[in-house]
Order: sequence, then structure tokens, then C-alpha cells
Amino acid sequence: MFRALTFAVRTLLRQPGRSAVGILGIAAVGALLFDMLLLSRGLVVSFRQLLDGVGFDVRVMAGEIGPIGGQKLPRANSIARELAALPEIDEIVPLRLADAETASGPSSTGFSIMGADSRSRRLWTIVAGADLDRGAAAQLVINKRLAATANVSPGDSLNVRVTCVSDRAAPSPVPFTVRGIATFPFETATELTAVTSRASLMSACGGDTDDADLLLVASREGYGPDAAVAAIRRIRPDLVPATNEEIVARMQQQGFSYFRQISTVLSTITMLFGFLLITVLLTVSVNQRLAEIAALRALGFSRRRVIEDVFWQSALLVGVGGVLALPLGAAMSVWLDRILKTMPGIPTSMHFFVFEPRALVLHLVLLAATAVLAAAYPMRLVSALPIAATLRNEVVG
Repeated sequence: MFRALTFAVRTLLRQPGRSAVGILGIAAVGALLFDMLLLSRGLVVSFRQLLDGVGFDVRVMAGEIGPIGGQKLPRANSIARELAALPEIDEIVPLRLADAETASGPSSTGFSIMGADSRSRRLWTIVAGADLDRGAAAQLVINKRLAATANVSPGDSLNVRVTCVSDRAAPSPVPFTVRGIATFPFETATELTAVTSRASLMSACGGDTDDADLLLVASREGYGPDAAVAAIRRIRPDLVPATNEEIVARMQQQGFSYFRQISTVLSTITMLFGFLLITVLLTVSVNQRLAEIAALRALGFSRRRVIEDVFWQSALLVGVGGVLALPLGAAMSVWLDRILKTMPGIPTSMHFFVFEPRALVLHLVLLAATAVLAAAYPMRLVSALPIAATLRNEVVG
């Protein structure tokens, strides 16, 4: 094997131009293939990381799993207390979303506001100022974009009009104290976001209704999310709990399948181009060396030896090109991810291209299959080469 490998290396070095074209071609094709493999599950993996990063592994809703803003959970505090008594649950937080607008100055600015009474786990990360003071009313934590748009900083007061029900008259504005500035995991680059306590939110809405959009649940260590979901379904069959894994699976079927299909199509086309490139280069190389190969066979080289020579040439071209493809593909994925994230509605923390070990393994397997398939036809040419006729034609020619 090592003799065949050494001979293949020497053969490629005798044709540096053609070898360089093959390696660069495979590097480009392999980089695109690597990016498509990252894209196939990138959003799914990134979405799962965002859900898990918040610290809650179960969501409880009143209706079918879907976008927030549908059927509300009535008597959310009562339900939260009932579920919090379960040994499988460590923490539970009702979450209420609403629309709001600033009422300070000559113009108003609309933004999204959520009411949450988090304890140890929070849906936001403070970057300036302080967090919400538990027990204090009319406090806000806002994101950077809202702070810049409303021209406020921690400690300032901001008049806010909150609308919880679309068909009800807008309530009077309420003065809120800006406690801090934070980042939110699911905010987009253009989104204006704020958070307050749920009591402050409902009070600003002009009512004391006790409803929520969903309940965020953290399962207790030693039980896990599946046990928490089973316990919730056992005592409250009217609710719809779902683990992060179930939510991701639903989103993968409904929202992310487009990128998986695009990835599959482009990966297939990319492999086809790589296969054709190596097949053509090896076939041309073999055709130009037919007399040389026939002479080697006449000198005692076995059929297996010349077949191995062609195979190792293919393996070397694809192997070296595949190694170069990895850093090239990684650089391309960063550039492409930056472009795709300009799409509206994409959270800044999500990524289209996410590295997974399985993507690297699949990339290597596909390139290895390409090397074997691309060498099949040239290997057949040298295996069936008539030695005497080839040498006679070379002499006569």
C-alpha cells in the first residue's frame, strides 16, 4: 500500500498544474458541502441552544403548541402554585406579553413588553444599571435599542401606555422607572423590548386579570423535563405542556424544513460537481499515461498495483482538498450567516450555520465516497488496458 501511495504522490507531483486545479476545485466544492451540512440543522441546533440557555426546559400553554399570543391561560397564579407543588418542578414563572408605546415627548415609540416574575432564572441579561426590584411597582428593564430610541438611561422615568387587549380603549399612560438595560435571547436586531413584573404590567393595562400567555417551567434536577411534563398532564389534563425537545421538533417540521431541503439539494449538486471534477482529471491523466502504464505493466507491475495508483491519486486529491475545505468552509459560513441574519424576524442570538461533530463526520464520509466513485471509471480503464496493443500503438504513433 505504501509503495502505491508513494508512486501516486510522485505521479501527482509530475503534473503540478493539474493537481493544483483538482485540489483547489475539491477545496471549493468541499467548503460549500461543509456549509450546507451546517445549514441543514443550524437553525434547529441554535434554536435549541436558545431555549435551553434561558434555563426553563418545559413550556405550558392553554392550547396547541404554537406561536405565543394565542389562547391565554386564565388564573395563571393559581395554576402556577398548583404545579409548583409537584416534586418534579423546581421553578415556574407565568409570562404575559403585551404591546406598549412611550408617551413621553411629542412622538410615541411602540415596543413589546412582557411581564414576568422570575426568581433565580431570568429571560434577560443585565448589561447596565440594575435588575427589577422584587416587590417594587412600575419598574422597567429595557433593551439597548429602546433605550437609544427613547433617549433614556437607568434611573430615568418613562411614561408608558400598555395595551393588553386590542379591542379595548387604550388606558392612560403610567410612569415607569427604568432600572436597567438588558439583552433578551429572542430579540431581533430591530426589536424594541422591555420587561416588568406581571403585576405592574396588568395594572398598567387597566385591570387586575390574572392570565398569562404561557408558563415557563424548570424541572427539578434528578427528574428531568419528561417527568415534569408527565406530572403536569396527570393533574391538569386541560393544559398543554411541552419540553424544549418537543417544541424544537415541531419547529423543525413546520418552520425549519425549508433550510433542510435547500441544504439537501445543494449538497447533492455539490457532490455531483466534485465527482465529475475528479473523474475528468483522473481520466485525462490516465489517457495521457496509457503508454507509461502499459510499459510499467510490461516491466512487472501488477494490475492491482496500477489500479491502486489511480485510487490513491483520487484519495490524495480529495483528501488534501477536503482538509483545505474545512477552514475555507468555516470562513464562508461566518460570512453567509451574517448575510442571512439580515432577514427580518431573525433573533440576533440565532445562527443559520452551527458546527456539530456529526456534520464533520458526514462531510468526511461524503468526500470519501466521492473519492471512491470518482476513481471507479479511471480504475476500470487501467485494469482493462491491453499491454501489447498499447505499446504497439505508441511505437507506431
